[in-house]
Formats: sequence, structure tokens, C-alpha cells
Amino acid sequence: MPKEAVFTLKLEPELRTEFMAEAEAAHRPASQILRDLMREYIRRQREAREYDEFLRRKIEAGRASMRAGVGRSNDEVEADFAARRAGVTRPP
Repeated sequence: MPKEAVFTLKLEPELRTEFMAEAEAAHRPASQILRDLMREYIRRQREAREYDEFLRRKIEAGRASMRAGVGRSNDEVEADFAARRAGVTRPP
């Protein structure tokens, strides 16, 4: 992909100096490292939004099932699993 956009960034001189030294030590152009960091940031942000949307849908599905009378209350689930745990831990 052709690189035509310019991105200007203000930062502390010490940060720039340290970053440039690390880029040189890694034998990589600083611009390539920044592009990689940007891509990684974009990927993480998208994943976070997708996960938030997944959770929102799951919560809404649970609420809808409770409104429809299909779901079980937390107390019912806790009681059921308490009984299961008691059955598993009971000596033979």
C-alpha cells in the first residue's frame, strides 16, 4: 500500500531519543515500528468493541428470557449448583 499520508506527532525529546535508539538497535525503521503499533492499537480497540457488543447481546438475551419467564433466577441457579457440589463432595 502506498504511503502518502503524513502524521505529525509532538512528544518529549527524551521519549523520541529513547525510541529512536531502540528502533536502531532493532534494525527497524522508526516509521515501521509506529505503523505496527498503530495496527496493534486498532486491532485491540476493535476486539474490545466487538467483545462489548457480544456482552451487550448476551445480557439482553438473558433479560429477554427473564421477561418471557423462561430464565431462572440467580437464587435458583445457586441452589441447583450448591446441591450438585454437595453431591460431588459427599463421601461414598
